[in-house]
Amino acid sequence: MLLLLLVLVGEREREPPAGGGGGGSGGGGGGGGGGVRPWASATSVSASGKRIQKEMLELNADPPADCSAGPKGDNLYHWLSTLIGPSGSPYEGGIFFLDIIFPSEYPFKPPMVTFKTRIYHCNVDSAGKLSLDILKDGWSPTLTISKVLLAIKNIITNPDPYNPLVSSIARLYLTDRAKHDEIAAEWTIRFAR
Repeated sequence: MLLLLLVLVGEREREPPAGGGGGGSGGGGGGGGGGVRPWASATSVSASGKRIQKEMLELNADPPADCSAGPKGDNLYHWLSTLIGPSGSPYEGGIFFLDIIFPSEYPFKPPMVTFKTRIYHCNVDSAGKLSLDILKDGWSPTLTISKVLLAIKNIITNPDPYNPLVSSIARLYLTDRAKHDEIAAEWTIRFAR
């Protein structure tokens, strides 16, 4: 699919010179600059695609413990990930599925990660949105999806109740840890097994 996109963009690049190049008429599409914009997009897609492929190979060769991830079908920019609940935590024995969407600007912009499996956690809301600094302001192009998965495993084991997405769960975590862990374990049995 990526190859098809690059071929189509490449064909568009060849059209203006063959079509007689009169400044910007024809060729449809949005904004001046004619052939320059599609070429920049193709370069961006290609660079991000190569980076994602490289990370996929590294992840397959040396995956973080209890984690797996890879493309959904043939879409290099949409991955599915599996995380096994850490032992000794209320999530132990659970299998949690995550969606990972890479933007075309990756690695200069972070991937979007969402939990597809429900989890009782103060840093994951009911829609699966995850509050994790490295997926927002703390993102750096030097980070990889392996490091993101390790950070997710870490926040699952060590919640951040002072920066919650679900304040009621954070409050329970801080005031009655045993009750919090009991509910989290019940949710793990109900939704992640």
